[in-house]
Amino acid sequence: MKIVHIITRLILGGAQENTLISCRLQAQRGNDVTLITGPAIGPEGTLFDEAKGQGFDIITVDSLRREINPIHDFKSFRELNRLLSELQPDIVHTHSAKAGILGRLAGYRLKRKTSGNRPAVVHTIHGLAFHPYQPALLNRFYIMVEKTAARWTDHFISVADAMTEQARAAGVGVDKPFTTAYSAIEESEFLKPSHEQARARFRDKYNIPADSIAIVTIARLFKLKGHKYILSSAEELSKEFDNIVWVFVGNGNLTEKLKADAERMGIENRIFFTGLLAPEQIPQAIKACDIVVHCSLREGLARALPQGMLCEKPVVSFDVDGAKEVINENTGRLIPPKDVEELVEKCRELIKNKQLREELGENGREFVREKFAPETMVDVIDDVYGKALEVRL
Repeated sequence: MKIVHIITRLILGGAQENTLISCRLQAQRGNDVTLITGPAIGPEGTLFDEAKGQGFDIITVDSLRREINPIHDFKSFRELNRLLSELQPDIVHTHSAKAGILGRLAGYRLKRKTSGNRPAVVHTIHGLAFHPYQPALLNRFYIMVEKTAARWTDHFISVADAMTEQARAAGVGVDKPFTTAYSAIEESEFLKPSHEQARARFRDKYNIPADSIAIVTIARLFKLKGHKYILSSAEELSKEFDNIVWVFVGNGNLTEKLKADAERMGIENRIFFTGLLAPEQIPQAIKACDIVVHCSLREGLARALPQGMLCEKPVVSFDVDGAKEVINENTGRLIPPKDVEELVEKCRELIKNKQLREELGENGREFVREKFAPETMVDVIDDVYGKALEVRL
């Protein structure tokens, strides 16, 4: 098949890593694959180097940007129309909000020269643009736009069952099929045994005490990622335990504020910032630590959770979106969003009990290993493509 994936920007992120895995494996399976993306603008880093030489073509549309801008958006739509007319795909598969709107409309409008019919249009929901933490008027606008775009969609793919439930509850795509395909992780490095020398090297590089119990958070230092709740829990737990530290992996516009907050709380010597790490460095960052904590207030399904579990680490997460689909009492701890008291309690439980940490870590690896394997995800996507080709108008 000729498959065109469209994503807004190729930054370091779960949706982008998911898309690159899909492109690579689909190309390996003999398909003609093209990825169309906008420039990787922002502090999150870029995945362009990782995408090169993987057997698929990459086209950058400079005007395709995340922010709403009528001039850029019109240029992007016109360019997507031109590219799809030239490429003549069987499948148009969109990812992320902006690319999802413009790409689906362009795919739906395309009449293929060979057959006269249009390509099948598939959209993956990695996360929803509407959520409780923004103004109601803005949410109504996003829901209206997504309802409209659903008319141009033959099949939805969700990275978690929770995304399907939330979309349908808002009236998006209620007459369209949804399929869950958990966002794949390149598992080999996560599954390799931990080595004390590698653990020591990582800790030495970031001045993390060798004998400490380290709690790691992997997330952009942005609004809604929940670092402030982790700092509040650290303020309490640091009074009780002398050997606990917190490691923040990532960067963002809240970096300096979080450092200042830690200093104000008197825990600056307990909080370690690694800055942005490349995807291939994430397994070692997790293995060098002891507990994974994720306090984001909105996610499709945070990749940090199965990544931590693949490394046999216990995970603690706010109970948001798809978190409950991987975390249960046998694999980690779920807590109500924003509940710092419960966050302190669950971290305390794991800090005190090494055997429990090991049991949860072992259970977690077995639970997610097959579910998040790249081949598993692409098998599901291939099945969706077959169904979408059958139902397209």
